[in-house]
Amino acid sequence: MGQRIVTVDAFTAERFRGNPAAVCVLERPAQDAWMQDVAREMNLAETAFLVREGDAFRLRWFTPTVEVDLCGHATLASAHVLWEDALVAPEDPVRFLTRSGELGAELEDGWVKLDFPATPPSPAEAPEGLLEALGLEWAITVGKSRFDWLVEVDTIERLRGIEPDFRALARIGGRGVIVTCVSEVPQYQFVSRFFAPAAGVDEDPATGSSHCCLAPFWALRLGRPELVGYQASARGGEVRVAWRGDRVQLAGRAVTVMRGELV
Repeated sequence: MGQRIVTVDAFTAERFRGNPAAVCVLERPAQDAWMQDVAREMNLAETAFLVREGDAFRLRWFTPTVEVDLCGHATLASAHVLWEDALVAPEDPVRFLTRSGELGAELEDGWVKLDFPATPPSPAEAPEGLLEALGLEWAITVGKSRFDWLVEVDTIERLRGIEPDFRALARIGGRGVIVTCVSEVPQYQFVSRFFAPAAGVDEDPATGSSHCCLAPFWALRLGRPELVGYQASARGGEVRVAWRGDRVQLAGRAVTVMRGELV
C-alpha cells in the first residue's frame, strides 16, 4: 500500500473555496528531497507532512519550490485530517512541533482554533519597486513583519484591482507581501490579499500565517482584539483572529475534497 494523501480546503466550509492543502501523515520521517518532490507534484500552496512524536506531531510545510517556516492553512488542514481519520479524538487538542515552535489546535463547534505566534509589523519605508510591482502610486501604511511586507490601501476596490508584476514582486525580498484595507461590510473588520511569488505562490487564496501579522495590526488600529478577516482571492477565505500579546488565535473551518495514494 502506498502513502495516503488527503486534500483539504481550509478556511472555508464549502468545497472548492478557501485554500487547498495536501496532508501526508507519515509512519516515519521522510527525506527532504522526497517531500519537496511530492509538494511539487501536488502543486498547491503547501503540502504538509506529519510524523507522530510522543503525544505530539512533527509538522513540516513545503510549497512547490521551498520549505517554509510557518503556514496556517496547512496546519488547520492537518488537524482536520487527524480528527477526521480518528488519529486524535475530536475532544482532544493537537500539538504540533514545527520550525516556528510548538503550535496548538482545538476543535470547537466545527471551527478549528489554532494557537500561533504573533508577527506584528513595524513601520518601514517601502523598498524600491514594491509599490510599483503592485501597481500602486501610494499606500496609507507600509510595514515589515518577521516574514512579510504589509501594505495598507484605502479601499476594497483598490485592493481587488491589484494585478501584481509577480517577477518584480519576487525580487523585493522577504517571504511575501500582504495588502490590506478596512472592510466595508459589517461581518468583516478587514480584508486582505497575499502574494508570495518568491516562495512559488503568486497569490495565496487564504493565508493563516499572514493573519499573525494582520491580527495585531488591525487590533491596534480598530481598538478591538477579536476580529474577522476576509481574504479577497478568487476562492476567498474567512479567518477569525484574536490577538493575545505574543500569540494569535486563528479560527477557520475545513472540508475534505480528495483522498488518494502515492504509489
